[in-house]
Amino acid sequence: MAADRARDARPVSVAGKVMAILNAFAQGGVRLNLSEICRRAGLPLATGHRLVGELAAGGFLERVPDGTYRIGTRLWRIGSQAPAVTGLRELALPHMEDLYEATHDNVQLGVLREDRVLIVERLRGTRSVPVVTQVGAMLPLHTTGVGKVLLAYAPPEVREGIISAGLARHAVRTITDPAKLRRDLERVRRSGYSLTRDEMTLGASSIGAPVRDAAGEVVAALSLVAGTRGADLRRLLPPLTTAVRALSRDVAAHWSGDPDAFSGERKTGA
Repeated sequence: MAADRARDARPVSVAGKVMAILNAFAQGGVRLNLSEICRRAGLPLATGHRLVGELAAGGFLERVPDGTYRIGTRLWRIGSQAPAVTGLRELALPHMEDLYEATHDNVQLGVLREDRVLIVERLRGTRSVPVVTQVGAMLPLHTTGVGKVLLAYAPPEVREGIISAGLARHAVRTITDPAKLRRDLERVRRSGYSLTRDEMTLGASSIGAPVRDAAGEVVAALSLVAGTRGADLRRLLPPLTTAVRALSRDVAAHWSGDPDAFSGERKTGA
């Protein structure tokens, strides 16, 4: 379906082609080969080869030894200055650090962006289970702890639109049945937390909880990712709940505005 959409909306201008190449990485996948970039961007191979080469030369993409490409440090530095990243990260990092110290598991913070979850920040230690998540990655909503929270609390029309678009399988236990996912999301709303087991990555499980603003609206999600083998995810719920409550208080006290655009601006008199 992604390839069909790309063919239906082939970029025409040079700027459009460059944006299509960069957006190819937003669809998932830390590293992409040239053919995959061109397929996702809807570009002929020759055109993609030329533009990708120029982007790599400028530091916006980086070519790794195996011939694939990833986001370059220059683009990452520019993107990391976006208010949507800096404001929420500044508020969340102290609580994420406390949560990591309490659990020594991976800590992830995500926000809803279109039909995916944008990973705003991640903490991982040497004893944590390996995960594919990178800061700035766009991941599926139905397979991740942060994603399920955001999907569960999304407006019904948004949630149903995402579900009806199709649920791709990413691991052995990915929920691909719409009715089963709806039941799972209803459980998230009742309990206030999400659980995943081998749904995004084999061997990794997660528990997520919502971060709310002053009006009680869910504006982000925080999760812990642990190894599936021997994992008792519910033992992680108390420290996770403590962290999201503290972060929600900070969001309510120090941030005001559109939930889709964390500005990091302090309320006057706060």
